Amino acid sequence: MFRVDGRAVQSVTRGCDCLAHQFGNAADNGTRRPRYPSDMTDAEWVAVRPLLPVPGLLRGRGGQPEAYCHRAVLDAVRYLVDNGIKWRAMPADFPPWDRVYAFLRRWRDHRLAREFHDRLRAAVRTRASRDSEPTAAVIDFQSVKADAVVGADSRGFDGGKLINGLKRHLVVDTVGLLLGVTVTAADVGDRTAAKALLQQVPEAHHRLAPVWADGGCTCSLVEHCLAVLALVLAIVKRSDDRRGFVVLPKRWTVQRTNAWLMRTRRLARDYERRTTSAETIVYKPMSLPTTRRLGLPHPQRA
Repeated sequence: MFRVDGRAVQSVTRGCDCLAHQFGNAADNGTRRPRYPSDMTDAEWVAVRPLLPVPGLLRGRGGQPEAYCHRAVLDAVRYLVDNGIKWRAMPADFPPWDRVYAFLRRWRDHRLAREFHDRLRAAVRTRASRDSEPTAAVIDFQSVKADAVVGADSRGFDGGKLINGLKRHLVVDTVGLLLGVTVTAADVGDRTAAKALLQQVPEAHHRLAPVWADGGCTCSLVEHCLAVLALVLAIVKRSDDRRGFVVLPKRWTVQRTNAWLMRTRRLARDYERRTTSAETIVYKPMSLPTTRRLGLPHPQRA
């Protein structure tokens, strides 16, 4: 017996406790076992399951019941992003690729991927004895080459890094977890994209005060953030007498997040034909470090 929105519902199957199985509508009967490095462990699933968005059918918005195990579908998306495979190359032990794609497309259209990640981030911050809502952030930009399937309307040429593709604009907290992401063509200026991205972040995270950025953000952007968005944009500049890689204060957090994203093969190159799909895909690899942290046993205090 479990409860959804205050209603008592009888569990039907024992193989899995996701909503699709609890309503007895899943096609796979919960028989799949984790076998890939990207699969969630049982401890991760216990922490993740209460944070999943409730399907529209259970909210009284209509629609068909869930047909496949939520855990198997999430593992399939994580496998796709981590290994960079084609949709039609989905391993046979996962649900059919078109059903997994429909699941991800629904999350994209209803912005459920961001909602799910926001819940994971709040849980990770609470576990680390931090406030669930961040009070500081870091912004950075990342240009990525685009595949030939990406149309000319969503790609551009970054003259500074000589990359023909797209640009990811990230805002992360001091732990390195996403607060917001915007994907544009690579020829869009950093200051232009930063204005649009920073305008979205205070609406969801109103406690933000300082936001650190690199030297590409000029004084005009600093004045705009202070006057219009009530944000203090602090510039972390690189020293002119240092060569090679240098760890910069505050900015190393978002640079580490960029490294996390580039470790997933699906994000090493852009294959998405829509920028909204590219933004949704960015949230998926961020679920790996968050669920891994939530699945670890609580540290024992002395």
